[in-house]
Amino acid sequence: MVILTENTPAINVGRLTIETVEIADQTTAIRCLDWDRERFDVEFVLRNGTTYNSFLIQGEKVALVDTSHRKFEELYLEIVAGLIDPNKIDYLIVSHTEPDHSGLVKNILDLAPEITVVGSKVAIQFLENMVHQPFKSRVVKSGERLDLGNGHNLEFISAPNLHWPDTILTYDHQTGILYTCDVFGMHYCDDDTYDENFATTAADFKYYYDCLMGPNSRSVLAALKRIGHLEIKTVATGHGPLLKHHISEWLNKYLTWSLEQAKTEILVVLFYAEGYGYSEHLVHTLGYGCNKTGVGVELIDINSAEPQEVRELVSQASGIVIAMPSQYSVTAQTALNTILAAVNQKQTIGLLESGGGEDEPVYPLRNKFQELGLVEAFPPILIKETPGKTAEQLCEEAGTDMGQWLTRDRTIKKTKSINNELEKALGRISTGLYIITTKKGEIHSAMLASWVIQASLNPLGIAIAVSKDRAIESLMQRGDRFVLNVLGEDNYQGLVKHFLKRFSPGADRFEGIKTYPANNNSPILVDALAYMECEITSRMDCGDHWVIYSTVETGRVGDVNTLTTVHHRKIGNHY
Repeated sequence: MVILTENTPAINVGRLTIETVEIADQTTAIRCLDWDRERFDVEFVLRNGTTYNSFLIQGEKVALVDTSHRKFEELYLEIVAGLIDPNKIDYLIVSHTEPDHSGLVKNILDLAPEITVVGSKVAIQFLENMVHQPFKSRVVKSGERLDLGNGHNLEFISAPNLHWPDTILTYDHQTGILYTCDVFGMHYCDDDTYDENFATTAADFKYYYDCLMGPNSRSVLAALKRIGHLEIKTVATGHGPLLKHHISEWLNKYLTWSLEQAKTEILVVLFYAEGYGYSEHLVHTLGYGCNKTGVGVELIDINSAEPQEVRELVSQASGIVIAMPSQYSVTAQTALNTILAAVNQKQTIGLLESGGGEDEPVYPLRNKFQELGLVEAFPPILIKETPGKTAEQLCEEAGTDMGQWLTRDRTIKKTKSINNELEKALGRISTGLYIITTKKGEIHSAMLASWVIQASLNPLGIAIAVSKDRAIESLMQRGDRFVLNVLGEDNYQGLVKHFLKRFSPGADRFEGIKTYPANNNSPILVDALAYMECEITSRMDCGDHWVIYSTVETGRVGDVNTLTTVHHRKIGNHY
């Protein structure tokens, strides 16, 4: 087996290659180069491929920082085994659990069952649902350290929402290396380990920021503040070249862009109590729902936030969410009083019990906010037991409802901004009417759809446009299955009326509707003219919608003599 170093050519498997580079004393980068990747999670176009970077730190104890994409499974595991006996790896640090960085966590656990997985509380929870096997773990908070010996003292920095809710950064005080996973990265694949050519990669750096980091600009600013005291010699990113030659320029760009973005975005502040009940997990999920509507979110630990910080954020926020802390926490009580003193009647509020057993009561606090004139975005969410998928769906939908309420004026303005003649022309594109239904585990959802077309003959495939803020969007990922129910012209009014109405968060969208299960377990509507069972194979980012391409597995027509209903619009800039 060949072990790659700076002077060793890469192992090639088609257009997948791996190189290993010693980037500091006892520190090795394992760079998985994906030369021909054209899209990233089919969310945005890639011009120069991408890389998945992993790192091995060998002090008296050994730590592996992140793994790689599953497509590199054979190559990556061979390289790691050549660098070190996997059973000698003491820690696997998971910066976050997105599959392109954690796709081989289970493989590492199989090779080294005694390894301790290190990550944020949310990351460990996500991993437990991903690997489906017991493993040793250590939950770390911002400021905590892990001493590997030989001077390698690792400090962890919380960076939620960059761009997943479970993200942590790791700083090695011995080498000055900051391990950042997605943060400060770029989708750029070439043989240069470092950022020698600033001009060549600047456009890719900006494009990556706009797609992944820009929507969470306030979280970017919070992360920059947390790392401001560090003496950073190398930024070991999860994608693209490592940053070494132009670190100050790259970080200043993040600062400038985020400050500009933060001035214009609508903000929701979510208060939680770290380590209390399911507070952190629930607000992360709720914040994700807010993000889907294009609003910014800021997560604040109510037990550690300074009163001045609370006042400033509340004064800037359009929406406020509070996961109820313990009624016996003096610091939390002070923060709640500060929030009540700082809010105004133009703001929107949402409350939830965090399931800690001694939660501050929801309803007395709710009454105080109502007396102050705040609009309630969703009814209080009461969590008594360990939240499952149903509770997560409820929180996500509640966050989406809040975001849609806060952006309603912006949405109306957009619909009025288009040229009148163009509106009429777009409206002349006729469509059918369909109901998309899906079930994934214990949760199910549905939506009325009109933007549906047959997209391919071999394989048989269809494409559907789904708005990014639809509740069903989270159940329409690659590999998910659904049923496309086609509505007939003689029997569509009742179904359209039912599925057009606004459902409260967590509501059963099939109440009163006759269904039976498809082979893929999604509901088939009894009153549909026809149905097709589909599997999603790709998604394309099209502004405010995803275009979702799916292969068709089976289908059936109820009445061959009935025609599909046809939908005509007067204007084409909204449904």
